[in-house]
Amino acid sequence: MTVSAGSPGWYLRRLSRMGPAEVGGRVGDAVRRRRWRSARPDRPGAARARFTAVLPAGALAAVPPDAAKRLVAAADRLMDGYVEYFGVVRDDLADPDWWADPKTGRRAPSGYAFDVPYRDEDAVGDIKQIWELSRHQYLTVLAAAYAVTGDERYAERVAAHLRSWWAANPPLRGVHWISGIELGIRLLSWVWVRRLLDGWPGAAGLFEGNPVALDQIWHHQRWLAAFPSRGSSANNHVLAEAAGQFAAACAFGWFPASARWRAGALRSLERHLRSNTFGSGLNRELATEYHGLVLELGLAALAEADAAGVPVPATVRRVLLRMTDALAAVVDGRLRPPRQGDADDGHGLVVDGAGTDRWASLLATGAAVFGRLAWWPAVTGTDVRTPLLAALITPDVREVSRPARRPAHFADAGMTVLRGPAEIWCRCDGGPHGFLSIAAHAHADALSVEVRQDGVDVLADPGTFCYHGQPEWRQYFRSTLGHNTLQLDGGDQSGSGGPFLWTRHARSRVLVADPDDEHAARWCAEHDGYQDLVHRRSVELAAAQPEVRIVDEVRGRRRAAVRLAFHLGPAIAADLADDRAVLTWTRDGEDRSAVLDLPGQLRWRAHRGETAPPLGWYSAGFGRKEPTTTLVGTGFTDGTAPSAGFTTVLRFRG
Repeated sequence: MTVSAGSPGWYLRRLSRMGPAEVGGRVGDAVRRRRWRSARPDRPGAARARFTAVLPAGALAAVPPDAAKRLVAAADRLMDGYVEYFGVVRDDLADPDWWADPKTGRRAPSGYAFDVPYRDEDAVGDIKQIWELSRHQYLTVLAAAYAVTGDERYAERVAAHLRSWWAANPPLRGVHWISGIELGIRLLSWVWVRRLLDGWPGAAGLFEGNPVALDQIWHHQRWLAAFPSRGSSANNHVLAEAAGQFAAACAFGWFPASARWRAGALRSLERHLRSNTFGSGLNRELATEYHGLVLELGLAALAEADAAGVPVPATVRRVLLRMTDALAAVVDGRLRPPRQGDADDGHGLVVDGAGTDRWASLLATGAAVFGRLAWWPAVTGTDVRTPLLAALITPDVREVSRPARRPAHFADAGMTVLRGPAEIWCRCDGGPHGFLSIAAHAHADALSVEVRQDGVDVLADPGTFCYHGQPEWRQYFRSTLGHNTLQLDGGDQSGSGGPFLWTRHARSRVLVADPDDEHAARWCAEHDGYQDLVHRRSVELAAAQPEVRIVDEVRGRRRAAVRLAFHLGPAIAADLADDRAVLTWTRDGEDRSAVLDLPGQLRWRAHRGETAPPLGWYSAGFGRKEPTTTLVGTGFTDGTAPSAGFTTVLRFRG
């Protein structure tokens, strides 16, 4: 059964996942929202408002020419009025309607912010499409283009759009005053816009000399101080709120409450960076793109602290260092990290043009700020953001222990990366089902695997595609059948209570993790998501030949229907005959192939681009999907009878 967010059933399930302190806090929030409806205070004065958090001399000169060229090309497309978000191209960017959704054609209603039914696509449109433009990260791109070229056309467009946005979105009115993550990221964008426009004669008049801008900056920070994400929602959202609040209170510290806001935001940032991060350095949401988002937010906040001379706890740098080392450890040979959990293309700070590799950029920044370890993969790409952040952040990693060799098993996160000949990379998932009681961004993917060869998805994680408005697609992309694992009796391993809510969590445990064996890298884990049945999976990656062997067993006291799915990457063509599939693809102009021998006890069928119900799809990014081939074997297992299990062997040729 699909439960839509905002329905009575959803609210009851959501309430069941909260503790008493969270319930009390949310009651207080509700009272505060009611009071704020009719009691909007006036902003206090901003004495001696001056912007001093400028880039150090020489920072812009360190931007590589090819990165600057990509930046200017992206800025020129924005100047022409074009931008693409989540697979939808907007052509109205010269004079945007801030409340319009280009995907559905709907326009969000006006009125008091907390009355807007933002989860209802029929009433509002696709909220992600509406919100994304107003994160103002395209304005940081335009401001960066001004900074590297001195062309005032970019600065003038930024100023015009900020004035337009501020006029259309007064405090607490409309859809852009609902979600704290949006306010936090927007504040961070404004800080960088002001910094990058510092050489423009109109910069001070746009910000510190502008009462409207001061009102907006003050009300954004007042909002964030009043309505932090709480309890079961204290995931990446609370970090975006804290990073934006902290950045603004450092760079725009012009108000009587600035010191208090700065201290509170820093406490929240330090606490939640620790709580959102495993000791191994991986993000606890086990959703790789949120690892990237949190790392970007943390680095941006650290840059503001150092620019303003604000001391930060040593744990902040240590967590960011661990996150960077963990990222370096898990990427494949093409610097692609795992595709795990939800992904919505969210970024913390954007100052680069299209074609800049996000993960290479983060590793380059990590190398500049923390120092590159000998086992790190080489980064050959360039970006604009790294030299700017590195110019602001003071390197300081004293007394920090770092891995002497590349980690492959992250016990706390349940992630193991097996590497073999011919650039084979295999991620095995035996970790927790997401983070906090609702595990909002988790997928029902226990014991799933990803296999790549030279960076090409062979056995692929299909991705996310959507959050709101299309419940059947949201359900599919995070389902057990939507991953490379075993489904029993037609159900998911974990129980869903709505699009960002899991009410029952499968528990996994890793039994064997030996990624460094000289003969074969090995992994074995099991989970209890089917309650009276246990699914156990073993994976071996041979050291001497390019071969991956997967064995699935079901243990219990009853017979169960089985569906075993293998999702192929979009570049892979498959020719299935009985229980053997020949896979072919091209990489860098070279034809490549593999043979997938599937368990003969099951009946195998290839599915591609099916919609009723969805099956055979791959989402390269939020809002985008394309048909791909999914191989599904169906049959039965009797857990009471001795069995050799279901054995799958993937052999790479050449």
